[in-house]
Amino acid sequence: MSLLRPWRLFAAARGCSAGPPPRPRPFHAGPWLWSSASSKDALVKLRRRTGYSFVNCKKALEACGGDLKQAESWLHKQAQKEGWSRAAKLHGRKTKEGLIGLLQDGNATVLVEVNCETDFVSRNLKFQQLVQQVALGTLLHCQNLKDQLSTYSKGFLNSSELSELPAGPEKEGCLKDQLALAIGKLGENMTLKRAAWVKVPAGFYVGSYVHGAMHSPSLHNLELGKYGALVVCETSERKASLEDLGRRLGQHVVGMAPLSVGSLDDEPGGEAETKMLSQPYLLDPSITLGQYVQPQGVSVVDFVRFECGEGEEAAETE
Repeated sequence: MSLLRPWRLFAAARGCSAGPPPRPRPFHAGPWLWSSASSKDALVKLRRRTGYSFVNCKKALEACGGDLKQAESWLHKQAQKEGWSRAAKLHGRKTKEGLIGLLQDGNATVLVEVNCETDFVSRNLKFQQLVQQVALGTLLHCQNLKDQLSTYSKGFLNSSELSELPAGPEKEGCLKDQLALAIGKLGENMTLKRAAWVKVPAGFYVGSYVHGAMHSPSLHNLELGKYGALVVCETSERKASLEDLGRRLGQHVVGMAPLSVGSLDDEPGGEAETKMLSQPYLLDPSITLGQYVQPQGVSVVDFVRFECGEGEEAAETE
């Protein structure tokens, strides 16, 4: 009796037909083969350019026949769709955390506030890049205003106005589109809360301060923190010490939270406690801020103060 092959013995034991086992089907990789080195290079490049997962990058390249540029565009469109969908689901969730962003360029300075749900997300680089994009969008808006400056100018943008600003030369769409992308990536509700900008001509200087400032090489000149202040000063001459003076004035505004500038003639105490120049100077309470500023040859004319999450607690109490 001839020896049965193992697969025949198995078939006999199972009472099945003793025919040969089926051959495995050949694998079809589709029109775009993954085995080539160029395909793998394209996948790595797309991943580096966009930051999306390898799985999504692979889907994009397959959908676009390996075209890198089309795949990048496809990824952004898909991410935006998912972002808007997630934003709709998360809408209404409280956004008490976030960051204040400060950006200066030439004679223009901006403060922006972007909010999220948790402090954990506010420390994420992708969230900080969103704040940077909002600050750049506000700065471009400020610089594009055609005005002949004889004195300083100041403006504010609310959430709706901020959302409609162009995202900038290297980004598509508006800031609200960048917001949707960030929500899709980070999975938290976020809001573009507000922005302020100041432009000054010669003879004026903008002092600035961000409390607990964070700097990242990838964010260039952007300063990030939980509190920020701009102080507009008028000065007859440009001094090397103005930057340090402006920082100290910004610290005072953040720490003492004045409501108005006031004047050097205001007496300390009473209602004057909310007036900046008559307040005890934060770094030396034995004198008023006015007494500190006067010998410096500088006049304080205006200020802006942002506190992250400001107004949220009051709104919740109401």
